[in-house]
Amino acid sequence: MTTTRAVWAVVGSPVGELLLTANGTHLTGIYFAGHRAGDDSRPAAARLGHEAPDDPVLSATATQLGEYFALERTSFDLPLDPAGTGFQRRVWTALLDVPYGRTASYGRIATNLGLLPSASRAVGTANGQNPISIVVPCHRIIGADGSLTGYGGGLDRKRFLLDLEQGVLF
Repeated sequence: MTTTRAVWAVVGSPVGELLLTANGTHLTGIYFAGHRAGDDSRPAAARLGHEAPDDPVLSATATQLGEYFALERTSFDLPLDPAGTGFQRRVWTALLDVPYGRTASYGRIATNLGLLPSASRAVGTANGQNPISIVVPCHRIIGADGSLTGYGGGLDRKRFLLDLEQGVLF
């Protein structure tokens, strides 16, 4: 039986430092400095295990994020293991279907999951708990009226990521 180990690394990005976490085989989190996830701030490094920037999963994540920010990557190929409820994991999986450079509303995600559009609030709550920012593109989910709504990394980062993907920045 293989034991997983919690590892972490911090990488720089155009949206500030990103804390990457993994369990030794899968990516478990990408957190912005000052990240808001429910009532918690980003995980304290002391609870994450040990720093391991050369860990294969963390190294691949750092490389792919660098390519994403350099406009050389539009999708990620990483093993993911976000901790969450069954419903949250269904929502996060649905987010992966929102194409690069596009957006979808919370109601659209609810409908795609076979729920009533009125379940958009539950989808929004699950979206806000996504522990793997950017790779699981919760930033692509917007209000039904096209407005930018809450984002754990802050609306300025959400706008930056959307602008990056839509070619507005370059």
